[in-house]
Amino acid sequence: MSDNKLTESEEKGMPLLGDDFPEMKVVTTRGALELPKHFTGKWFVLFSHPGDFTPVCTTEFVAFQNAQKEFKKLNCELIGLSVDQVYAHLKWEEWIKENLKVEIKFPIIADTGTVAEKLGLIHPGKGTNTVRAVFVVDDKAKIRIILYYPQELGRNISEIVRVVKAMQIADKNKVAMPANWPENEIVKDHVIVPPANSVSAVKDRQIRSKKGEIECFDWWLCHKKLSK
Repeated sequence: MSDNKLTESEEKGMPLLGDDFPEMKVVTTRGALELPKHFTGKWFVLFSHPGDFTPVCTTEFVAFQNAQKEFKKLNCELIGLSVDQVYAHLKWEEWIKENLKVEIKFPIIADTGTVAEKLGLIHPGKGTNTVRAVFVVDDKAKIRIILYYPQELGRNISEIVRVVKAMQIADKNKVAMPANWPENEIVKDHVIVPPANSVSAVKDRQIRSKKGEIECFDWWLCHKKLSK
């Protein structure tokens, strides 16, 4: 085989950060949808779970639903996915509402395996179950964040809210976000000013620092408080 020739799996691959979210038609608990077209002009979080009527997944879906208002404030929608049929999703939603008093209001994709394969959600060592994956997609349908969790570990939904908010702030202000933002151990709730990449940029940092516009530990580590 030629070095330039890719295998079928390599050609398919899984989407990478910065890629366009692949166009697809999906069947969901809220009817047939076209992705990413359905969320035009909005951010969305697509998250997969191993299966309906499983304990960890149930706790996650309740947590996602409880956080839906926070996502909506960020112009961000939710959509779940697993390789289960629609009727299983619907019965599971019904069970959650009756027993846990939480109504699931976001769509859940009933996948035949096509979507999971396209997004790289099937782990070869875990049968046909989808892994716990999270795709954060921006309002231009670009994949901005991909997170993978093992079946044994439930996701921290507050962290997913945080990363959506942080990415939106980073985009709007052309800055970077420190670890544990907005409670970083070094710069508190400040954001990171992108590192200088030229002599003139270094001088600019020094001038801005003297004016109090930014604070610097050194020319390559500057931060500032976002203006409200």
